[in-house]
Amino acid sequence: MTHTARKRFGQNFLRDHSIIDAIIRAINPQPDDIVVEIGPGLGALTQPLSGCLKHLSVIEIDRDIIEYLKNQPFADKLTIYSGDVLNFDFAQIGGIKKVVGNLPYNISTPLLFHLTKYANEISEMHFMLQKEVVERMCAAPNNKHYGRLSVALQYFFAMEEIIAVPSAAFDPAPKVDSAVVRMVSQVGRIGVASNFEHFSHLLTASFAMRRKTIHNNLKGLADDDDLLSVAINPTWRAENITPEQFVALSNYLVAKN
Repeated sequence: MTHTARKRFGQNFLRDHSIIDAIIRAINPQPDDIVVEIGPGLGALTQPLSGCLKHLSVIEIDRDIIEYLKNQPFADKLTIYSGDVLNFDFAQIGGIKKVVGNLPYNISTPLLFHLTKYANEISEMHFMLQKEVVERMCAAPNNKHYGRLSVALQYFFAMEEIIAVPSAAFDPAPKVDSAVVRMVSQVGRIGVASNFEHFSHLLTASFAMRRKTIHNNLKGLADDDDLLSVAINPTWRAENITPEQFVALSNYLVAKN
């Protein structure tokens, strides 16, 4: 099939077979696994995955690609869901799932947040993403990449960068390098927020202006005594505070009020 990559869908098709093989080994699909692939495209991962699995669910927005997939030799193993993955209800696919995909860079962050809603139904995820995004996801405190995304995702998942992917591995080649991240569901690994909405709001406020101290960013939300109660120095910036401390601070403030 000759398919022109569509910019509005963020399409960059993986072509490097050594990278594809490495990703499949990392996913380690077993025949009875419940696997969901986001954005199968022209089948770079879909074909080898279908060879390992009894069944594979895929989510695709491009109607031309859906028609292409329906005519592939492995089509009888696929359930194809047509539509925008940002609106997809992963709960409709029963069981504990593995989720994989070469994610469109233009929706990667909102999509990752969407997937946190289903963390209790997901065992692990393997995603190709812009390398800079993977660095932000996996970053530890006192690192320039550490931020709201780091803490928000680390609340749900243990994460590590496992494969570096150069731009030349794609057609068309994106302007940035990529990486594959492994995300293992471990809800509560940094503690359990008693009010998750409050915790999320606290993170947004804390990282709103990175160069300001946490004392300044949280004015009206927490005073110095509140911060000190969970061993946070008011002169620190948000990037100096551990994920566990953010959970502890949120829970302290919720209990106080």
